[in-house]
Amino acid sequence: MLLAFDTATPQVSVAITDRDDPERVLVELTSERAMKHGEQLAPLIAEALERCGLVRQDLTALAVGVGPGPFTGLRVGLVTARTLAHVLEIPVYGVCSLDVLAVEAVDTGALGAPDEGTEFAVATDARRKEVYLARYDGTGARLSGPVVDRPAQLATDGPVVGEGALLYPDSFPHAVGPSRPSAGWLARAVAGERAELHDPEPMYLRRPDATMPGTPKRVS
Repeated sequence: MLLAFDTATPQVSVAITDRDDPERVLVELTSERAMKHGEQLAPLIAEALERCGLVRQDLTALAVGVGPGPFTGLRVGLVTARTLAHVLEIPVYGVCSLDVLAVEAVDTGALGAPDEGTEFAVATDARRKEVYLARYDGTGARLSGPVVDRPAQLATDGPVVGEGALLYPDSFPHAVGPSRPSAGWLARAVAGERAELHDPEPMYLRRPDATMPGTPKRVS
């Protein structure tokens, strides 16, 4: 059984796949309250296991979204993934959360008929009036990015998946597909080898707000 979860957005998404058919999602849950990752991830994992009649020892692998996303949310998900993997002695696979959105958009037909020549972008909310953005070919393979910048600097008339397109329609007028990454599609992306796998480390594209103080000035 593969347990997948993503905490790269204001909400938490958790899913478990079928042992015999790894791309079949048995249960997927989404948190009801935004920005409460630490309070909701563990209960959602427990509920998902209970609904499937499983215990943690039944899990054979973990998948976790590595962002990019806010520091606090990513930290909750990645620390949980690494801790569970260590305790259960199972592998953990990290996936860029934008890649998950790209896979879902392609496989659900949000972009129309599959066409390798059709390129699109995925943009998610980076706050501070910025977006995280990566570009993909028609199969969902990443071509460039992710980067973080103001929407006007990354503007495109082409198809754009993700919440960023909904937040900044002047820069991304052609919004399509899902808005936030789904743990169910994260699981499918790993099981179907549809996305590049990473170590369970956060994908930060900007420095944290909190920084070490510099060398104090001399008092004259």
